[in-house]
Amino acid sequence: MRNPIVAGIAVAVLGLSGAVFAKVSPEEAAKLGDELTPVGAVRAANASGTIPEWTGGLKAAPASWKKGDIETNPFPEDEPLFIITKANVHLYKDKLSDGHLKMLQEYGPEFFIPVYETRRTAAYPEHVYEKLKENALTAELLDNGNGVSDAIMTSPFPIPQNGLEAIWNHILRYRGTEVAFRSASATPQTDGSYNPVVNDYQYYIAYSKKGAKLEEIDNKIFYLKTNTVAPAALAGTITLVHETLDQIRSPRLAWRYDSGSRRLRRSPNLAYETDLPNSSSLRSVDQKDMYNGAPNQYDWELKGKRELFVPYNAYRLHDAEVRPDDVIRPRHINQSLARYELHRVWVVEAKRRVGISHIYDRRVFYIDEDSWQILASEEYDDKGNLWRVSEAHNISFYSEPVFWTTMEMTYDLKAKRYYIDGLDNGYKPYDFSPGFRSAEFTASAARRDARR
Repeated sequence: MRNPIVAGIAVAVLGLSGAVFAKVSPEEAAKLGDELTPVGAVRAANASGTIPEWTGGLKAAPASWKKGDIETNPFPEDEPLFIITKANVHLYKDKLSDGHLKMLQEYGPEFFIPVYETRRTAAYPEHVYEKLKENALTAELLDNGNGVSDAIMTSPFPIPQNGLEAIWNHILRYRGTEVAFRSASATPQTDGSYNPVVNDYQYYIAYSKKGAKLEEIDNKIFYLKTNTVAPAALAGTITLVHETLDQIRSPRLAWRYDSGSRRLRRSPNLAYETDLPNSSSLRSVDQKDMYNGAPNQYDWELKGKRELFVPYNAYRLHDAEVRPDDVIRPRHINQSLARYELHRVWVVEAKRRVGISHIYDRRVFYIDEDSWQILASEEYDDKGNLWRVSEAHNISFYSEPVFWTTMEMTYDLKAKRYYIDGLDNGYKPYDFSPGFRSAEFTASAARRDARR
């Protein structure tokens, strides 16, 4: 690993063999909100000052935004400090992931990385910060790391001791308690032509509800219902997912309704390496949200921290005036709309376990220290070749203080194509208080929705 900031933390998690790691001590937990941020990041600036001190994140929406609007750019005057290209990449290699180095090499000069001033905007509600400290004192991995006990609402391990704890921090990070939005996905051809698939999303996040207790949420992290509204051939397709906390004891439950058969069927294979629906086989199911589901197919290693140029504060991609045609280009997105900043990230490597079948032999994840959001990842094939590079472009939302993706993409270096999700441009803003009830996310409720 090149230029690690924290090398001594690296801990291999090889199967765990039923072991449970100890909770952090009260003395360690006391660092949260002090020398560490409430989320567990280093509060201080880096030595050169290119990463500033965290001072609470984006505490208030900019004056340009009003409730009910799409999030506006809080930094409209910012211009790139410099632009990394294929020609000058040698000057910045120590701050670039292997995936971005490969993208610059393969797709330059059209693919470039505009680097802006670092803004540590990630912030969460105070009650989430309180739970993070409580979780640090109580949370434990279940046998073989296939679930988490004694944690609720948000990331369980703000001071992680191994790779599994870090990946569970991403899986369980706070994203509000419910949200509804419409967005499109696409798989552009090599010439840039595409046919978007538009979905309505409804999330009910039981794990994060204020006052929720583990024994009351029935092993559920969240409920998700999607309804396809375009194109006409797919319109009316409904997918229902019950995401479970311990997916080995109680695997993910999923159902799918298509208008052709007019039946709601269980989807037992909607997990792991299965092709993500409507992704043209460019992305697996467990790449949705950068990584999701049970981590039992890999051995996880926490490699430490690095300072990297990563996607951040993607307000231009989220802009109300931007349309998919402005974003989509052949082979990769319009990089002039992207924003990268220098941030400290946790590096987690996942190696496929012996005897397991998965299309990816090895994966590397770069996780934001300020939010536990995976910002970028690399996926390798059986021969050890870099196959796919994934990015998550994120913003801090205003109506609910969460740091979450506005757009994700997976670049397939073999097919020279990519999958893009989160094309929410032109639609209403995310609604973080739609008033859902868990009863609206049952199989019978999905059948009733299908008949309307």
